[in-house]
Amino acid sequence: MGNCCFGSNVGEVEAVKVMAHAHHAHPQVAMAKRVMAASNAHAVVSPGMPGKSPPSAPTSTSSRRPESSGASSGGSRRPESSGASSSGSSVGNTEGRILEAANLRVFTFAELRAATRNFKSDTVLGEGGFGRVYKGWVEERTMNPARSGAGVPVAVKKLNPESLQGVQEWQSEVNFLGRLSHPNLVRLLGYCWEEKELLLVYEYMAKGSLEDHLFRTEPRKGGTAAAQPLSWSLRLRIAIGAARGLAFLHSSEKHVIYRDFKASNILLDTHFNAKLSDFGLAKDGPAGGSSHVTTRVMGTYGYAAPEYVATGHLYVKSDVYGFGVVLLEILTGLRALDTDRPAAQQNLADWAKTYLADRRKLARLIDPRLEGQYSSRGAQRAAQLTLRCLATDHKNRPSMSEVVAVLEEIESMSRNATRLDGSASPRPTARAGHGQRPGSGSSVSDWAGPAPARTHHPSPRVR
Repeated sequence: MGNCCFGSNVGEVEAVKVMAHAHHAHPQVAMAKRVMAASNAHAVVSPGMPGKSPPSAPTSTSSRRPESSGASSGGSRRPESSGASSSGSSVGNTEGRILEAANLRVFTFAELRAATRNFKSDTVLGEGGFGRVYKGWVEERTMNPARSGAGVPVAVKKLNPESLQGVQEWQSEVNFLGRLSHPNLVRLLGYCWEEKELLLVYEYMAKGSLEDHLFRTEPRKGGTAAAQPLSWSLRLRIAIGAARGLAFLHSSEKHVIYRDFKASNILLDTHFNAKLSDFGLAKDGPAGGSSHVTTRVMGTYGYAAPEYVATGHLYVKSDVYGFGVVLLEILTGLRALDTDRPAAQQNLADWAKTYLADRRKLARLIDPRLEGQYSSRGAQRAAQLTLRCLATDHKNRPSMSEVVAVLEEIESMSRNATRLDGSASPRPTARAGHGQRPGSGSSVSDWAGPAPARTHHPSPRVR
């Protein structure tokens, strides 16, 4: 449902919608009736018609306590409280649960208008294809509207009536996040549907998105400083958290396929714990012995798996390809798709494979801002894992549970970080531009050092 950054103070430019065939927006009200009437056969909750109580009782959660943005980090991690009853079934990772019934607060539009100070412009956190995301405040115990700065913060996503995504992705978000509970998935706290108004309420993620921290070099709205480059150890921790979230989805009973894995959909709390957001394109995996789901191609250019783009065949391991692209962004500090780079380098995954496969070239590929922070073995293992995730044939890609295990091994290796070349010389300070990389005539020292400010060029979404 767009690239909204909960906790970010800068409005994010939504990726351009591109479709293989002409697509015409339907009026939202007319769409709503059709979507809800023909709900997915595997839908977990049907929120019901405007002004009526939901038939499947996503219960009002007056006693439910949303997670603070300052979630605990490090050490053993416990499952988040999601209002789960003993009827919830454990699936795969013991930290996650799939609830038998959604436990969502049904907000009135008036409540959310009060929580966001009438959707005031200075509460805007970001904007995506679905609409704007606002920061609001609710009381911790009752989740009733609270004064700004009182209670706990929440992120309120409000549908733009002109959105092409609209009701269908709103419904998908409620269907999936309404029942999924895991420390590495953003928590959906509730929703609102009144007349033409469709809104979703999430836990607030104070550090914005991984995309913010990898690529944003300009100051945020309000004059706050630009994000500092993420350290190697922090990047690994974020990658592990995101991988755990994806592994949980894949290990669930229905093998949920996320379908839009990218850096802007990985959100970070106060302690940089990673959580997957935006389930508007999520889909139940193949059933009845089938290997794939055939569906309309939707996602983001540069991240979408080649077999999916070419055929519309969506596999569980199509998500693994997207994870490989994000892991490559984490390693290089470069965007998956950037038209400002030379033509041969614009698609990062296609261009970087040669460097990932050659340990002698690897040092020239890794983000120079990481110099001196990682071990030789750790970087090589990360490169090998990335290459496996990017395999052309989906059958040759690892499972996400295997990805988690390898990343945890790399994290262990990296506790005693050394330079990739084994030396301890200071990093060069000159750089010819972050888009310029090996193969464009520059030496290693030409592009080492901190990255200069760059213009944001979002990857176009396939629609």
